[in-house]
Amino acid sequence: MLDVGATTPPGLVPALVLLLAVLATDAWVYLDAARQREAGEPVVLAVGALHIDTPGAWLVACLLLWVIAFPLYLTGRRQ
Repeated sequence: MLDVGATTPPGLVPALVLLLAVLATDAWVYLDAARQREAGEPVVLAVGALHIDTPGAWLVACLLLWVIAFPLYLTGRRQ
């Protein structure tokens, strides 16, 4: 029997699970933002000169700063 724990660095599996969860939510944000936009109700974030209003912009924001952008998307989606 193969003991995966003996060959896997500690913390690698939880890190991979977290990465997959973040990527899955990023994909959901893109698809949901596209659906919202097609329905005529785009999710828009405007803070000063920063405007996030397209599915692609939401995807990039979530890929770069998920811990900030994902909660902002969820908040903007409810309005």
